[in-house]
Amino acid sequence: MLIPTIIMGLIAAVLVAMGYHKGGDTHIEGMKIAFQMTWTILPMLIFAFIIAGMIQKLIPPDSVARWVGEESGLRGILIGSVAGGLAPGGPYVSLPVAAAFMGSGAGIGTVVAFITGWSVWAVARLPMEFGILGWRLTVARIVSTLVFPPLAGLIAHVLFGTKSP
Repeated sequence: MLIPTIIMGLIAAVLVAMGYHKGGDTHIEGMKIAFQMTWTILPMLIFAFIIAGMIQKLIPPDSVARWVGEESGLRGILIGSVAGGLAPGGPYVSLPVAAAFMGSGAGIGTVVAFITGWSVWAVARLPMEFGILGWRLTVARIVSTLVFPPLAGLIAHVLFGTKSP
């Protein structure tokens, strides 16, 4: 986490310097927006990290191994896909939960399927998608993406896992 943090810090510093050199109050206005966003997202981040920590402590490691560990194979990948599709919230919630699964012993294929299911299926997004885009486009998107989370999990399992599903 140190190197990505340093890179993000450097990018932020360069952008603030660019805002300063642009003149006016560009850099100050940008920082005000940044702090407003921080206060908006901070409670969700805190709760997401609490959830992630509690998942690691409350779910017995043998249950994790049996249901979603490397040895669970296709079953674990399918569970990860569905759990990801049902996971609410943005990356501030889902990525710490994915990290908690990984820390609890979930297989890499399951975690990749979880993240892919969250980003591609996003069941919580369906009412808005249906309302804005209509039923035909929504159904077409769902049907055309059904294979991706399990497929991504299988690929990750084969390339980076310890055993085949």
